[in-house]
Amino acid sequence: MRAAVFAEPGPAATVLEIAERALPTAGAGQVRVRIVLSAVNPTDTGTRAGRGVQDGVAPPRVPNQDGAGVVDALGEGVTGLEPGDRVWVWDAGYGRANGTAQEYLVLPRHQVVRMRDDVPFEVGAALGIPALTAHRCLTVAADGPARLAPGALTGRTVLVAGGAGAVGNATIQLAKWAGATVPTTVSSKEKAVLAAAAGADAVIDYREEDVVARVRELSPTGPQLIVEVSTENLDTDLDVIAPGGTIAIYVAGRVVVPSFTAMLKNVSLDFVLTYTTRPEEKAHAVAAVAEAVNAGAFRVGEEHGLPIVRFPFDRVAEAHEAVENHVVGKVVIEVTAPR
Repeated sequence: MRAAVFAEPGPAATVLEIAERALPTAGAGQVRVRIVLSAVNPTDTGTRAGRGVQDGVAPPRVPNQDGAGVVDALGEGVTGLEPGDRVWVWDAGYGRANGTAQEYLVLPRHQVVRMRDDVPFEVGAALGIPALTAHRCLTVAADGPARLAPGALTGRTVLVAGGAGAVGNATIQLAKWAGATVPTTVSSKEKAVLAAAAGADAVIDYREEDVVARVRELSPTGPQLIVEVSTENLDTDLDVIAPGGTIAIYVAGRVVVPSFTAMLKNVSLDFVLTYTTRPEEKAHAVAAVAEAVNAGAFRVGEEHGLPIVRFPFDRVAEAHEAVENHVVGKVVIEVTAPR
């Protein structure tokens, strides 16, 4: 089988190559998946470049955590799946040398999630890190639900920073599915169109509008939850958030907290990294995201706020470079034909 491999960290064009590898065998409790689409996340490019999340695994490695495909073989004791089932996978390359940028991948059963036959592979590939991150951000508040479901966030306002990004898009869709009112911020008119397509109730262009004034207009008491993509927005977040609210930050960066402002409102500041969430939290996220997908509540494509940017397998390096250059949309690599 073919696999994209890097033998040492470095620039994508320098270190990534397509190699032939032996077909892996599914052992007890494992599933072999034929990967149709492999998704590229910023953490994937960081791992390949030698920075970012450290998981103790040294190269050579096959990159990429997320993907979608078809069950190819089942190991002993595996239930709930059959060969030919359409599935999505998560955290494939975390703590192991083999990610989704290869034709066949073996994973433990719990990391292989069935989806309905009419769910596009593009949807499955876009889940993983973005959707599971979004779920944890939406459930991290002490008074919030442990697992999303229809109605779980009814009566709450969730401000999503960066609504045109992959995590922002997933957060908007999941929050709306759970019943929240969802305003979001973006940096351009083009991104505003995408965030609106994702289902946001209001879109604020922070380069053209006064974010504080606009949020107060939309939510006089303030959002109970803010899902934040930039540590530089903390002053604004503390200004608009409701007393007792929660700010969930899912990106790295240095944080300077105006603690007295936060104290006055009894605000909680939470940091989220989906890789290292507790097993129970991850299980809730996977189950809720799977339910939303099978209910048709999570969709992708430009018409749903998340353009799909496709690359053939032999251009895997270009796919990584597109993510590093902040392309708008979800980058996926066509590993095998859907058939």
